[in-house]
Amino acid sequence: MAAALPSGNLIVPVIKNADRMNLLGLTKTVNDLANRARAGKLTPDEIQGGTYTITNVGSFGNVMGTPIINQPQVAIMAVGAIRKKPAVIETPFGDTLGIRHMMFLSHSYDHRVVDGALGGSFVRRVADYLEQFDINREI
Repeated sequence: MAAALPSGNLIVPVIKNADRMNLLGLTKTVNDLANRARAGKLTPDEIQGGTYTITNVGSFGNVMGTPIINQPQVAIMAVGAIRKKPAVIETPFGDTLGIRHMMFLSHSYDHRVVDGALGGSFVRRVADYLEQFDINREI
């Protein structure tokens, strides 16, 4: 994850063992790391050993960004601000226009490690999960 510091710089704390956490665990860890990053209380171990970064360019109101990989990591995804946009809705009775919440995902990856097809299908999978998210689901 990338955390904005009061100075305007960014730091990239590492969420260790993120693959073993549920959404609530990730939320708690992200909040803890971000708060300690802004307070200047991270340890050197907490900014080393990452493989993948997610950055929220939407927190600044941007709908899109071009993230740069934090070497030696292999990829980074930027999530933009969620905005209401007109969209075509396909129905059995024909196409209609509607207003939908939309967000851009930007993904940069090292082609020496990640094949383009894998990188593209990963972004599609993330989008599928987000589009099917049930707000009533217990976390």
